[in-house]
Amino acid sequence: MTHRDIAALLADFPRTRPPLTEAHQRVYAEEYKKTRGDNKPLTSKLSSGVSGWMHRKVAASHKPGAVLELGAGTLNHLPFESENASYDIVEPFTYLHEGNTRHARIRNVYKDIAEIPDSARYGRIISVAVLEHLSELPYAIARSGLLLEEGGVFQAGIPSEGGLAWGLAWRCSTGLAYRLRTGLDYKTLMRHEHINRADEILAVARHFFGAVRLEYFPLPGLHASLFIYLECTRPDLARCREYVAQYNPRQEAA
Repeated sequence: MTHRDIAALLADFPRTRPPLTEAHQRVYAEEYKKTRGDNKPLTSKLSSGVSGWMHRKVAASHKPGAVLELGAGTLNHLPFESENASYDIVEPFTYLHEGNTRHARIRNVYKDIAEIPDSARYGRIISVAVLEHLSELPYAIARSGLLLEEGGVFQAGIPSEGGLAWGLAWRCSTGLAYRLRTGLDYKTLMRHEHINRADEILAVARHFFGAVRLEYFPLPGLHASLFIYLECTRPDLARCREYVAQYNPRQEAA
């Protein structure tokens, strides 16, 4: 991606989500917890089994130091992680994890990455199926670069959003099941939720990190894969600082 292209991409943030219909809004919270909780529907269990590849790839790192998880949701990634490391989370929707038995393992809870003290440092900053949702994606990645300790790693698992295999997979599985449960179009929900394509996420990661290693599942390439694992090291600290300093993370009203 050229300098002009990345500049145009960064200028497109923060992004505003396409609105949900009133019917979608009524079932939104219930569906979110249902499909990510321990008693999820069969299609969600099958989807979780496949997406478990992302959780395992992210958790496989033996990098020492504290861990920060972006978008921890229902804490469904936590069982994949070692219990020895200090573990902080960023999650704006507290109802997703309040009362969860895994909560005792959490050291600090933040609603926004902007709340984390500048002095904090992490050996690993991780996310699983989160970056595609972030309206402030470049800010989150740049700030992550600044919060890593020397030699730290930013790891993420993302769906291959924008790819052929991924589009076909959700239409034939979770999309169909959602319509049968609710009578509503899943595409409307996906447009609201997945506001960043995989190629855009990769471009932003490469802009702020000097080294980005990728793995695809089950086959290589955007269009043949369902999920992508990113392992980012060597943050460009000057570039990260410049972006964070000039960016207002409160611009988006939605």
